[in-house]
Amino acid sequence: MATKQGRERRFQRQFDALERLVPALRGPMATLRRDRWVLVRIPLALVLILGGVFSFLPVLGVWMLPLGLLLLAVDLPILRGPISALIIRGRRKGRRLVLRWRHWRRKS
Repeated sequence: MATKQGRERRFQRQFDALERLVPALRGPMATLRRDRWVLVRIPLALVLILGGVFSFLPVLGVWMLPLGLLLLAVDLPILRGPISALIIRGRRKGRRLVLRWRHWRRKS
């Protein structure tokens, strides 16, 4: 069983990994993670989650759901473990898909 500090470090490492993956998000994500942004972060997270639920509508997408959950996990420690695990799985799955695509492109 992971300790509370271990889960927190894992969660922070996943944020750092996402910032490296998408450098354009580094500034906004760092700003939103600050404590004084809690009044913006929670409503924004709820709007993103709601938008992800209605992803069948134009403009809204499934991408909004994990982003909203990630922002909500900043303020709700109980979500940090599951969200960290989902980010790790998503990054691994994305890496595998990129490798498959590259392999497929070389064969063509």
